[in-house]
Amino acid sequence: MAINTTAESLLAQVRAYQGQIASSRPPGINAEMEGQQQQEIRGPTFTKQFSDAMVDTLRQVSEVQESARAASESYQAGNDVPLTDVVVAMQKSSLAFETTLQVRNKVLQAYQDIMNMPV
Repeated sequence: MAINTTAESLLAQVRAYQGQIASSRPPGINAEMEGQQQQEIRGPTFTKQFSDAMVDTLRQVSEVQESARAASESYQAGNDVPLTDVVVAMQKSSLAFETTLQVRNKVLQAYQDIMNMPV
C-alpha cells in the first residue's frame, strides 16, 4: 500500500511539473509537433511502463528492507543466524534505500532544471 502511494505521489509531482512547463510556453510554438510529443509522452503505454517500473523498483527495495529486518529479528531472538549475514543484509537494505533516494532526487532536479530553462 505504501509503495503504491509513494509511486502515485511521485507521478503526481511529475505531472505537476509537466503542467507547469506546458503553461510557461508561449502559445503557438510548434503546436503540431508539441501535440504529437504530448500524445507520445502521455500515452497509456509510456505512463503504464513508467508506473510499473517505479512500483517494481520500490517493491524490490521494500523486500530487501523486509529481509534485513527479518534477519535482524531472527538474530536478536537467538536463532542460528550468522552476524555477518545480518550485517550484509542491513547494508544491502541501506544501499538500496540510498540509491532509490538519489534517483528520486536526480529526477526531481532534472524537472526543476527543465522548468528553469528559458524558452
